[in-house]
Parts: sequence; C-alpha cells; structure tokens
Amino acid sequence: MGDPRRRVPRTDVLLADPRLAEAERVLGRALVKSVVAQAQQRARAGEIEPEQVAEHAVAALPLSAASLRPVINATGVVVHTNLGRAPLSQAALDAVLTAGGATDVEFDLVTGRRARRGRGALAALARAVPAAGGVHVVNNNAAALLLAAMTLAPGKEIVLSRGELVEIGDGFRIPELLASTGSRLREVGTTNRTHLRDYADAIGPDTGFVLKVHPSNFHITGFTSAVPVAEVAKLDVPLVVDIGSGLLTPHPLLPDEPDATTVLREGADLVTASGDKLLGGPQGGLLFGDAELIERLRRHPAARALRVDKLTLAALEATLLGPPPPVAQALTADVTELRARAERLAAQLPDAHAVDCIAAVGGGGAPGVELPSAGVSLPESYAAPLRTGTPAVVGRVEAGRCVLDLRTVAPEDDELVLSAVLTCMS
Repeated sequence: MGDPRRRVPRTDVLLADPRLAEAERVLGRALVKSVVAQAQQRARAGEIEPEQVAEHAVAALPLSAASLRPVINATGVVVHTNLGRAPLSQAALDAVLTAGGATDVEFDLVTGRRARRGRGALAALARAVPAAGGVHVVNNNAAALLLAAMTLAPGKEIVLSRGELVEIGDGFRIPELLASTGSRLREVGTTNRTHLRDYADAIGPDTGFVLKVHPSNFHITGFTSAVPVAEVAKLDVPLVVDIGSGLLTPHPLLPDEPDATTVLREGADLVTASGDKLLGGPQGGLLFGDAELIERLRRHPAARALRVDKLTLAALEATLLGPPPPVAQALTADVTELRARAERLAAQLPDAHAVDCIAAVGGGGAPGVELPSAGVSLPESYAAPLRTGTPAVVGRVEAGRCVLDLRTVAPEDDELVLSAVLTCMS
C-alpha cells in the first residue's frame, strides 16, 4: 500500500492536463505520450516524486515536432556545413511558410491551366545573372553535375585536370560521382600543374565535355599552374565549370572566388553552383548557361528525380529578391561594431572579456580568406553547457578558452547569448 509507484498518474489523466493537451494539439499525440511515458518511468524509478510527473513532462516537451534544434552559430564560420550552411533570411522564411500550404507553384490562376513550375524563382535567378541564356535548379550542386554528365557525356569522356579531382564533404568525390553516370574520366595534367595543351591533346571524338572544378575547399601554393576559363573555352568542346560556393557576381571581399557572371562571360557553356553557400539561400544546385543546353538538361528524364520542391523555390526567390540574407550580412559586418558588441556583452559577465579573433567563410568557400572579427572569451568549461542549453550556442575552443565569435551572431541574438551564458553560470 505504501509503494509510491501506485501514486504515478495514469496516462489519460496526464494527457487531460491543459498544458499537455495543448502540446498534443501542436506536437501530436504520439510525441506527447512518449514524453509522458518517460516522466512516468522516472517516477517509478524513484528519480522524481509521482506528484511531479506532469511538471517534468511539460518541461521535457520539445519546441517542435521535429528533432532539429535551433542553434546560435558563434563559431565564426559564416557558412557552417554542420549547422545547416546558410541560415535563411526572414523574407525566405516567410516565403517558406506561405509555400507550406496550397500554392500556384505549377498553376496559372488567371487562365486556370498548368504553368511552368517555379517560374518566379527561375525568373529571379535569370535576372540575377543576365549573362546566362537559361537557368535551371536541381536539389544540390552534386545533382547539377550529375545531370550535366548524364546529358552531355553518356558513355563518353569528361576531361578533367588532376589538380581538380576534388573530394567534398563526408567522403564524396567528384570523380566517383561523375563515373556513376556511366561517363569516363580523362584525367589531364598533374596535381600541381595543368596546361592548355593537356586539355587539347585529350580532346577527341569520345569527349563529352571539359570540366573545370573550383578547388574551393583547399588551396595549393608553390610551383603551380592552372588554365583560365577563357583559355579552355577556346577549345571546340562544351565547357562546364563548377564554381562551387555560389557567388553570382564578384564580391569585393573574395577576389579569388569565381562567380557565375564572370565565368559565363569568359566563355563557359554551363556553370553549376550551390544555393546554400555564399548566395545565402536554400540548398539547391544552380545551373546557368546556353539556353538550348539548359533546355536539354531540363528535359532529361533524370531532371524529374532531381527537381526541387515548392519550399526551396519559394526560399530561393525570396533570397534573390529580398533584403541581404544573413550570410551577406555576416561577410560585410563592421569590425568596429563587432568589438563594441563584444565589449557590451563581456561587461555583463564575470570571467569574460572581449577579444579580437579571426572568422572564416566556410562551406568549402574561399579557403585561406581570414575575416577580422571580435568575440567574447569565456572559460573553456562553458562550451559544453552552452551547446546543450536552450537555445544551443555553439562557439569554438581555442587556447583553453571558449570564444563566441560575433561575426556569425545576429545583433538581435545578443540578448539570447547573454541569457544562455548567465544560465551556465547559475
């Protein structure tokens, strides 16, 4: 009779609690029941009192029905792949919310007939890169290269410099990706030096196209040589250029980073890029080039399997037409203002001080480019609790301190960072 487990509330009683009933409406019954069951089990194990089950269940409820948690990126890496690459602008987030319902993504409301899918996003992309005769979007840059190989080089050779045999994230290699389409790679030159004659000697009746890949996630120095796009474009064969990180026009802070407009003007027939890196938009593979060539890619049977959804189209269009996205704001942040923010935060925290530091572009873009920044230096022991707190704040550990780099923290999030650090201290 004295067994406290008998006092553990029944599931139906707990689900009738107004707080849990509201959570069930927002999060779904299955998720809320699982949280309730965990709290009940803790009470049966003696970890909490039976009368505390409802409170602990409410406290353990997630913010949403998805497992993804919001994170404040204080690493100083502007495009952080492990944190989802480019954070979307508010305009893009609003567009995604609108697109979440029924939309006119493939429907003309005036005529009542089927319309070109994603016409608004494609028009915005074409206006952003007038040098392109045509544009198309697939689900990522690897898909863009895949579609190019399947369309232009089925059973043929793709000529590629050995210095551009790039491996991207999680062990994926561009050569293996292209070979999976049935195309054959014809490697030319050496790791450090490739000349125009290397390309010219390799071109023959079996050549599908020449591919140039920007080595955006590494940098080779010393006795090196690469052939400019304008020179390779003179060869009588299609030229595909993967610029990688997604600049549409030149950027003053990134003079060595290729952009779609310049590469097209230099003679490339097709340019591929990522949408969720320096453009600051959603994940997507952006294709620019000759109008007839783009139409061939668009009509390839595999294009259907690689197409993007309405949420991506909406976010891409809003990124292109709306205000500067967070990536652009982080790149151009004023260092003086960053220092002032760091000093304001550090002044409110014990054992903290403002520091000058160096941020990076990230996302496989602009290797070696250092962005002067400022941040808040905290004891190293704060790093883990900050990561696991709410909101999660991810900094970096260097020289035995936890540094919160403010170049990648939106000014409006300073108070959230302050609150998270104070919670750690308590």
